[in-house]
Amino acid sequence: MKLTMTSILTNTTNTMELPINATEFANGLIRHDGGDLIQDAFPQLNADQREFIMTGITAAEWDSMSGDED
Repeated sequence: MKLTMTSILTNTTNTMELPINATEFANGLIRHDGGDLIQDAFPQLNADQREFIMTGITAAEWDSMSGDED
């Protein structure tokens, strides 16, 4: 599914394709809102994808902030 978020770092609107469906996403959000850690709520996603859900920040934005552009 495609998820569009606004980055809390740059205020840029970003879209990411996540390898889950809408039901899995909704269930993960319910778990996370209920207190589960993001990695427990979305174990099928990698760290960059989970960060995007929480903050809207992409890996490219983190890299540009740290100077790592490779």
